[in-house]
Amino acid sequence: MNRFAADISGRADLDVVLRRFYTAAFADPRIGPYFTRIAGTDLDVHLPRITDFWERALFRTAPYRRNAFAPHAADFGRWVQLWHATIDGLHSGPNAERAKAQGERIALTLHRRLAGPDADLRGEGTTGFVPLAALELRSAA
Repeated sequence: MNRFAADISGRADLDVVLRRFYTAAFADPRIGPYFTRIAGTDLDVHLPRITDFWERALFRTAPYRRNAFAPHAADFGRWVQLWHATIDGLHSGPNAERAKAQGERIALTLHRRLAGPDADLRGEGTTGFVPLAALELRSAA
């Protein structure tokens, strides 16, 4: 957590967080190819939609009616690592902590939907899922 940064206070902060996060995600060797080659994600098109999602999740102020499951099936653990690192590098406070917790809940929910309700959520024997306790990446440039 960055003790010198302000909390996430609205859509403008989310835009900065998400732009930095997706820049790291697109460049990441594990999940980047999913965004760039497989999904062909265009950040300028994707960013307003995903900002709506996070604005709704944190502040309940934006509409979001899309399926968040399908785009994130590639590697939930790495997604969470990058999400934590991005937020920690920019913000600290209750909303930042809520954003990280919400990201973890989303990853676990999506993992359960993919692997089934009896899935081993500790990461043992699962492909592509990094247990949250194993997070090593704590800051991003």
